Amino acid sequence: MITVHQILSIKESRIITVSPNTLVYEALEIMNSHNISAILITENDALVGIFTERDYARKVVLKGKSSKEVQISTVMTPAPIVINPKQSLDHCMQVMTEKHIRHLPVEENNKLTGIISIGDVVKFIIQDQKQTIQNLQDYISS
Repeated sequence: MITVHQILSIKESRIITVSPNTLVYEALEIMNSHNISAILITENDALVGIFTERDYARKVVLKGKSSKEVQISTVMTPAPIVINPKQSLDHCMQVMTEKHIRHLPVEENNKLTGIISIGDVVKFIIQDQKQTIQNLQDYISS
């Protein structure tokens, strides 16, 4: 069983966060500079929300709001679904599919330890399948 911990162990371990009073524009600049499509919102080291490119499109652009005037707390998704490092990759895929989300913050003992995206999940599945294929080819040829 592949776990979230395994995905995080091969992924660059950086957690990018902003505070709830950050302007949307500032958050977008941070997201752009780190080449990420979601950012976590924390207050006193506690996860309070997540803001994604989808949130920006639906809650800022389509509503005619100015990203230079709106605080992220007013457009973030509050209380995001969180997973722990021991959960399986299958569980993550099920949650992402059922809830129509692309990012899952990871917490262990109420401490933020990372975030995984649908891209991370797909990448890990492809790598795992390649390894399985290679093992089967090695087995057949020996």
